[in-house]
Amino acid sequence: MYEGLDLNTIWFVLVGVLLAGYAVLDGFDLGVGALHLFVKGDTNRRLMINSIGPVWDGNEVWLVTGGGAIFAAFPHVYATVFSAFYPAIMLILVGIIFRAVAIEFRSKGESVRWRQNWDIAFSISSILISLLFGIALGNIIQGIPVGADKEAYISFMSLINPYSLMLGVTTVALFMMHGSIYAAMKTEGELQDQIRTWINNTIIFFVICYITVTMYTLIYLEHMVVVFRQNPEYFLLALLNMLAIANIPREIYKKREHLAFLSSSFSILALLGLFALGMFPNFVPSTIDPEYSLTAFNSASSRKTLEVMFTMALIGIPFVLAYTISIYWVFRGKVKLNEMSY
Repeated sequence: MYEGLDLNTIWFVLVGVLLAGYAVLDGFDLGVGALHLFVKGDTNRRLMINSIGPVWDGNEVWLVTGGGAIFAAFPHVYATVFSAFYPAIMLILVGIIFRAVAIEFRSKGESVRWRQNWDIAFSISSILISLLFGIALGNIIQGIPVGADKEAYISFMSLINPYSLMLGVTTVALFMMHGSIYAAMKTEGELQDQIRTWINNTIIFFVICYITVTMYTLIYLEHMVVVFRQNPEYFLLALLNMLAIANIPREIYKKREHLAFLSSSFSILALLGLFALGMFPNFVPSTIDPEYSLTAFNSASSRKTLEVMFTMALIGIPFVLAYTISIYWVFRGKVKLNEMSY
């Protein structure tokens, strides 16, 4: 079955697609959460939460699916990364839990202090999740000390380094930009006008972070740019990414928030595409010896497992896409408050 197919490469791409889907979809509601405390007034804050209310939990399905795909297709990567980043992953899970509880519990009490405390929990947990994902990505790009036994010899504090922090802040900035565009698309009136004023500021914040991280990568992380020197045509993706970012203020000015959101989504996909091109075939580069790096080929499950999973993916992924599209279609349009709202 599937004779002649390079299933290792296919699964590298599929894992990337699932995680990219999570970044695009959960990215905007993490961004909405990061901006939540800038909104004044209980009604406006409820509108912000309800703009993501029908979709935020479904967006996280992509993360669960991506994690499951890594576990089944690349078990050595799963074991090494999850053990190396165990404290960070626990913090991410705490953030996800508190964020979900904050969304559900905020409107269960009438007390101003009750709602303010859950607002703070919602916003801080959204920022924390975004920051930690960026920190993890920064460490993966730099490489971690993986030995011949596929064990990572690293402490939690060593994960906090200048590059990983820069990428963490860049991730927060990217999601804030993405979330502000989504919020502008889903709101109207004075709240929408207020959110519009944030968009350019978040774009500037992101662009500054992006340029800083890019310069550091080009100067200090040679392994991430080799493939682009060997394949100059890949630079087209970077160019399209810059054009997509530049198109966002134009679409916002013309009050076409949906097109601005598509540009922002494409930018996230392009950034992750550039990351994947720079990394392939590595999942986890080893700083001890490149021979110890975990790749799509030396850390994969058996071919039979990859074949069975590929069949399941061909069946399952269309269902995930159909579910996602249907939810967004049903809850399209501007958000309104009613007795069923958060």
